[in-house]
Amino acid sequence: MLLSISSIFLGAALASFIARKFTKNVGILLAIIPLSSLGYFLSLYEKVRHGKVFTTFSPWVDALNINLSFYLDGLSMLFTLLILGIGVLVLVYSNGYMRHHDGKSKFYSYMMLFMGAMLGLVLAGNLITLYVFWELTGITSFLLIGLKHTQKAARAAALQALLVTELGGLALLTGFIIIGNISGSYEISELLTGHEALTNSPLYTPLLLLVLLGAFTKSAQFPFHFWLPSAMKAPTPVSAYLHSAAMVNAGIYLLARLNPVLGNTEMWQNVVTFFGGITMLAGAYLSLTQKDLKAILAYVTISALGILMMLIGIGTFLSVKAALLYLVVHALYKATLFMVAGTIDEKTGTRHIDQLGGLWSKMPVTMAISVLALLSMAGLPPMLGYISKEFIYEAGQQAPGVSGYVLVFSILANAFMVAVSILFGYKIFFKKKSWTKPIYEAGYTFWAGPALLAALSLILALFPQPLEPLLEASVGAVKATPIRVDLKLWHGFNVVFILSLVTVAIGISLFWSRKLALPLFEKLNKRLFYIDLAHVFNKTIDYLITIAKKNTSFFQHGYYRIYIMVIFIVASALVWYQLYSTWTWQFTADLSPVSYYALAIIIIICIAGIAVAVSRSRLAAIITIGVAGFGIALLYIIYGAIDLAITQIFVEVLTLVLFIMVFHKLPVFSKHLSRTSKARDAFIASTVGILMAALVIKADHLNLSYPVSNYIAQNSFKEGHGRNIVNVILVDFRAFDTLGEVLVISIASLGIFSLLKIKKSKTSH
Repeated sequence: MLLSISSIFLGAALASFIARKFTKNVGILLAIIPLSSLGYFLSLYEKVRHGKVFTTFSPWVDALNINLSFYLDGLSMLFTLLILGIGVLVLVYSNGYMRHHDGKSKFYSYMMLFMGAMLGLVLAGNLITLYVFWELTGITSFLLIGLKHTQKAARAAALQALLVTELGGLALLTGFIIIGNISGSYEISELLTGHEALTNSPLYTPLLLLVLLGAFTKSAQFPFHFWLPSAMKAPTPVSAYLHSAAMVNAGIYLLARLNPVLGNTEMWQNVVTFFGGITMLAGAYLSLTQKDLKAILAYVTISALGILMMLIGIGTFLSVKAALLYLVVHALYKATLFMVAGTIDEKTGTRHIDQLGGLWSKMPVTMAISVLALLSMAGLPPMLGYISKEFIYEAGQQAPGVSGYVLVFSILANAFMVAVSILFGYKIFFKKKSWTKPIYEAGYTFWAGPALLAALSLILALFPQPLEPLLEASVGAVKATPIRVDLKLWHGFNVVFILSLVTVAIGISLFWSRKLALPLFEKLNKRLFYIDLAHVFNKTIDYLITIAKKNTSFFQHGYYRIYIMVIFIVASALVWYQLYSTWTWQFTADLSPVSYYALAIIIIICIAGIAVAVSRSRLAAIITIGVAGFGIALLYIIYGAIDLAITQIFVEVLTLVLFIMVFHKLPVFSKHLSRTSKARDAFIASTVGILMAALVIKADHLNLSYPVSNYIAQNSFKEGHGRNIVNVILVDFRAFDTLGEVLVISIASLGIFSLLKIKKSKTSH
């Protein structure tokens, strides 16, 4: 599995090279990589359908129980086949579509990255591993949506999608950490048996809401659905992949995966089902009033994601079966229709549905493919969508406690889908229109993929036996119990069939009354949806940026003296509070004796400190600072810290030289200081100084069971092969700190050197 994921990321790295060398066939060549992975996973299909689970495991961060593990069961297999199968077809389609578009190499590279991230997400066996791939899908989708980065609208859409999904991503990570803390593991295989511990935990409600926030933002659930239509700025192959088999399904996968862990509770059912139902109905309704082909399909996707979420929320065997079947149905028709929309846009130059028409005679292959896909979208026979819709109604009918509104929402949403499907096909292909320019059928790379997907939707409806084992394995993984799936077109005359007839009748009525209904809906939209959530979100971000700028200008004002003052005040206040709250020790006068020469040095240091504060000459202040510094070095020598003393002496010499070189060029600052400022500074300095003395006394009363100094003393020679403990600390125990410090100094030196060179160069000119 890891090799399969790695091969796709390798393809992303090679995409630019392949795009330069094989300009005409880059998409087809890159499609070989996911096709190979698809073959590998199909070779495991028989074992997975019989319940075998494949796992791989590599330690990653042992201390935090984070592993690079992967997990393949029926659910992962279903998503994997969709991701790779549709990924291959989208790459082949891109071979024709992207041929004359700018940024081809970047596009293929990002697409392969996107595909690898999605594959890693559905195969991840550890929650933190899953989260890493989850975030990678967000970043790669940001790159894909903003591929035409010279367009302001594309940049804004990409940023909006990134911010919304990242907001949910942060919540999801918090939820995962809480799950890990409660269960003691991030491994999905171990979590599957920890349902009781998690759902009985007092933290169940917050962790569930955090996880749901991540899933809702990723899968565009109300009220986070607004980013998905904006993402239509991406090239059409991206939309086809993102909507059918990639990122938007990540939230669906997550909730299906965590259903045995967090599901089957009242809160899960109420929240997930309600928001799924609202999203389903709103998406279907809004799709009817759109004019752009991709916008119509985007709102249909929102509705489909709502259906999936609602069914997973219901959580019965029947609803999970309906959800996973509808996932396949949606992937087949949605990828098909997006690719068709892209083809029509390429051939006619427009995606506006009112400007299209009469294409059935000019693009008959595209028309036939579209009709099949639209039948499936409308849930009409003889397509797989019909079977799926019957399952949805049956699941809604038997949903415990929520049957009423689930059925009403489902009928209304499906009726809108019927009307949209008829409208979509009629206005593009059958409405009369005379074209002034010649329009021809697209090449095979444009229609081969959609044709295969549409044909699959038809064949699997007529002969569903090959699909049943895959659904059985995936439903069994979600419900943690084996289940039999029986698919058939005809379910007999029953309540579900009557509901289907009612749905079709409402949908056809909406289409026939479109000239009356659509203007009414548009007026209704202005009343119901006058609050543009995308606009509200953008305004909120702008407001936050404004606040951040004000805060930055307030705190980062550029006065270093104030920075130091604030640090001293806040730090000393916090430490004083901590000392006060933990004041369990008694000050004792039984201190170690101090030699008379050490006492003399301390007195000299104190006098030097006072002299610095009252001195009106910078040179005198610098000299007295040096006196204090060298006095401290002498104290180090008295107490045997020779290394520290040498370091102190070097620092003092260097500081004195630098101060003398720089300070005499500065204006006399003391003239600008008032008595109040001096008193304030003296108070702060005294507070910090007394605090440090108190900390030293406090440290003497601490009784650590195992001081870290013991460990360093015992292991310096054994582990670091050094007899000087300070040296070993610097180069072994604190190696990365030291490396970082050296790097910082090196970079700063290079910067200073560059500035000096620039100044010299300007002077020479």
